Amino acid sequence: MSFLKNIKSHLSGAAHAGAGSHERCRLIVGLGNTGERYSATRHNAGFMAVDALASELSQNNWRSRFDSLVAEKKLELAGASTLVVLAKPQTMMNLSGRAVKGLMKHYGLSLDELCVIHDDIDLPPGALRIKSGGGHGGHNGIRDIIAAVGADFARIKVGVGGPPGRMVSAAYVLQQIKGNDLEEFRIDASRGAEAALYLLEHTLIEAQNHFN
Repeated sequence: MSFLKNIKSHLSGAAHAGAGSHERCRLIVGLGNTGERYSATRHNAGFMAVDALASELSQNNWRSRFDSLVAEKKLELAGASTLVVLAKPQTMMNLSGRAVKGLMKHYGLSLDELCVIHDDIDLPPGALRIKSGGGHGGHNGIRDIIAAVGADFARIKVGVGGPPGRMVSAAYVLQQIKGNDLEEFRIDASRGAEAALYLLEHTLIEAQNHFN
């Protein structure tokens, strides 16, 4: 049984426990660009990760809210009823902050209840890093979110590697991936979904020790 299927089974079983406990909310945002032109690019690793997470949680009922596509799933986690909100901003990458700010305001969330999944050219393909706070590292989506809501939120970075030769970074992350390379990339991105699920029931340090 895969890690995702194992933790999904655990979460589903826990959903019947602890009835009447206090409800909390967690927002998991995957970054990407909208449209077919960008769907199979490295810059859409966040979208792919959130799609994988939605599939594993059997929640693919997306609806448009606050400049995003949003799917919700209620789970019982750590003795508390938890509304897990999955979101894919539809503003295009460079304006992701507007969508995240609207979602946080609507759900009444603080920064420690937000997790953002995104691509990172400074990590090799297949690598994963979890951190909280800090700068944007040149990522325009993270840059805009920090400007809109602040920096102290969890980030799950999916490694995509750097551009070859003299290719500029923007062209590299927006380059179409095809065939087996695309399938391998989707598998790499799905590890971001694993990390997000793990974070729902573990501390940041525990998640870092497990994945970093």
